[in-house]
Amino acid sequence: MADLLLINIKSLEGIDESGRICKKGSAMQDWQTLANAWVWVQTDIIKAYGTMDNLPEITAPYETLDCSGSLVLPSFIDSHTHIVFAASREEEFVMRIEGKTYEEIAAAGGGILNSAAKLSKMSEDHLFDAAWERLQTLIQWGTGAIEIKSGYGLSVADELKMLRVIKRLKAIAPIPVKATFLGAHAVPMAYKNNREGYIKLIIDEMLPAIHAEALADYMDVFCDQGFFTPTETANLLVAASKYGLKPKIHGNELGFTGGVQVAVAHQALSVDHLEYTGEEEIACLLQSDTMPVALPACSFFLGIPYAPVRKMIAAGLPVCLASDYNPGSTPNGRMGFVLSLACIKMKLTPQEAMNAMTINGAFALELSDILGSISINKKANLIITKKVNGLAYLPYSFGENFIAKVLVNGKVISGVQSF
Repeated sequence: MADLLLINIKSLEGIDESGRICKKGSAMQDWQTLANAWVWVQTDIIKAYGTMDNLPEITAPYETLDCSGSLVLPSFIDSHTHIVFAASREEEFVMRIEGKTYEEIAAAGGGILNSAAKLSKMSEDHLFDAAWERLQTLIQWGTGAIEIKSGYGLSVADELKMLRVIKRLKAIAPIPVKATFLGAHAVPMAYKNNREGYIKLIIDEMLPAIHAEALADYMDVFCDQGFFTPTETANLLVAASKYGLKPKIHGNELGFTGGVQVAVAHQALSVDHLEYTGEEEIACLLQSDTMPVALPACSFFLGIPYAPVRKMIAAGLPVCLASDYNPGSTPNGRMGFVLSLACIKMKLTPQEAMNAMTINGAFALELSDILGSISINKKANLIITKKVNGLAYLPYSFGENFIAKVLVNGKVISGVQSF
């Protein structure tokens, strides 16, 4: 594959040669740019960059891409998704309009259990085809690495089916894909009166089977009101650790329920949601390397509080943003919309929000060595915008697709033409 030279870039954004693997506190405002720039992509990595007045002679064969008027950014890293699912759940959307709460919908057999019932009837091949189509769309929308969870199976056979789909996606996807086992997403109806029995099923049957086929990178638990307690979560994480699965926790979406504390106690890579986060949770996170991950599109769709990320950053914490793309609470994976919500609803600056979706997202997926910033020798997974005034235009134009092209492994892929 010939090298690629991007020229006349209006602004090269998100440069970082410091070697840091995430940005915390006031450093989240650091966002280095270079005006009137070029980038040399050699095969699939960023080989060099600079200003047009210092463009060197390149002797190797290469193609040229004129980026006049465009920004070039590191691709989004989406560290929390549920894109393997059987069907949409717009009927629950109407129930919420009519006043039903998240808990009431779940108690009536909706929510996660609804998705599980639909998924059990769908073949692995059909699940794969639907998820592959979603993933291709997300790549066109600028996602350059992704995490995908199971959790709509809730039985040995169906959790394995989901994870096998994710493994197949990993094998063909042009971007890095991380797999997370979320069997502890909800207690299935068959175990409604036997929670201990379901937890035992996860520990004694699901985890060994997942390990035997090398199906997961991480273990997640929905540690929250009405789902799994901190004690149950701790027991599940200890069991998963025996198989080398690192924790990534759903926590504090529905209340102050101890999800943050159990995540930190077990050295979780991240704790995600955090809509209910107070001084105690912030103090706990400050004593850890656990990445706080906020999911503003979920808050937007469900009408629940937004994670208090301004308070977290003021305290010196890092913050990551992800889509939470799923059929129930966030039926959209467009990270450009997450960027807008972060600025409009969470009051992050465009620079803070971009750091949360790039370098800090890479940290949350253990991909800091290859993605997350414009850095020499990192993967050339890049976003080329349409002609725009500057970075602030991207969140400002919340209903517009600002992407002209994306690069994945140094190869140009046309962007989505409409939203």
